[in-house]
Amino acid sequence: MKLSIEKAELLRALTRIQAIVEKRNSMPILANVLIEAEKRGDKGILQFSATDLEVGVRALHPVDLETPGSLTVGAKKFYEVVRELPDESVRLESTANSYLEIRCGRSHFTLAGTAAEEYPTLPEFSPEQTVSLPAELLSGMIERTMYAASVDETRYNLNGVYFEVQEDLGKLRMVATDGHRLAMVDREVTGDLKGLQSGVIIPRKGLAELKRLLDEDDTTEVELAFEGNNGFARKGEVTLAMRLIEGEFPNYQQVIPSEPGVQLILDTERLAKSLRRVVLLSSERSRAVKLEISEGEAVVTSNNPDLGDARDELDIDYAGERLSIGFNARYVLDALASLHAKEVRLGLQGDISPAVLVPTNDEDALAVVMPMRI
Repeated sequence: MKLSIEKAELLRALTRIQAIVEKRNSMPILANVLIEAEKRGDKGILQFSATDLEVGVRALHPVDLETPGSLTVGAKKFYEVVRELPDESVRLESTANSYLEIRCGRSHFTLAGTAAEEYPTLPEFSPEQTVSLPAELLSGMIERTMYAASVDETRYNLNGVYFEVQEDLGKLRMVATDGHRLAMVDREVTGDLKGLQSGVIIPRKGLAELKRLLDEDDTTEVELAFEGNNGFARKGEVTLAMRLIEGEFPNYQQVIPSEPGVQLILDTERLAKSLRRVVLLSSERSRAVKLEISEGEAVVTSNNPDLGDARDELDIDYAGERLSIGFNARYVLDALASLHAKEVRLGLQGDISPAVLVPTNDEDALAVVMPMRI
């Protein structure tokens, strides 16, 4: 293999795969990136592939190709080397013993690698149907839900976001929960959604990589498809493959209160600041705070015998009965950050019922936080 590629293009390719490559030592080869150079028509193409067996990415980049070939090298070290090179064309050349020589300007590096045949095979992108979706819409849906997905490996079916197609309404829905909180968002989509499989659970890592792809500067739309136990996303010459989570997602509808008895309009920033102040003296483990509502006033408090007490007051438009509820302040703060609204509507039913947060400017998004006994 012998070729030339612009540093910016090479760095972009290596940056994209850094979060995917496996950093544990269970299979050392997964810490590598597979590099394959070939001629397609009259053009030279360099393909980068990386996988951790759960999430994989394949991307094509134009190069000035002299000799085709392939090998794998350590993705992290390759990235660190390229990042420090001058902003010039980079020459890559493989040797007979699977070493990669890197030349740029007056710099010269040699990286030890392995034969391409040792690298695992990535799933091919060959679904019967794909659906094109706006990148900004899909990125926003991921941002509003992924934070609520569980990180507890024993609850594997909650380690991702549930993706549902409401074909009759022309809407997509994403839902995530870890048992203590829930996030849900609906978005209307123009076009045919028949090609999208409904009721799949996309893993957190796959969604994080999909969001990175969606947020790249040149991305306006992405093709999405599900086939068997795999999910695929394609943007131009970049393909992302994700192994879907097998299992049944819980009945999330029964967690969402139908009609909260009390509804308050609160300034998001003011509420967030109040919570951040009061949580400083709460238990490090539970982050428990109490919200007490009375006529014209909401009071946020915390108590920790080892540290002391905290209290912060907010003015509210309320004239009902006194109400008190405890919750994990971190969960509420995460929800407020994801909803991106100047004001939120807080719905409450009592001290043992879930609290619901809905942006006043977006009725199709909500967050649910389970109460705590304090």
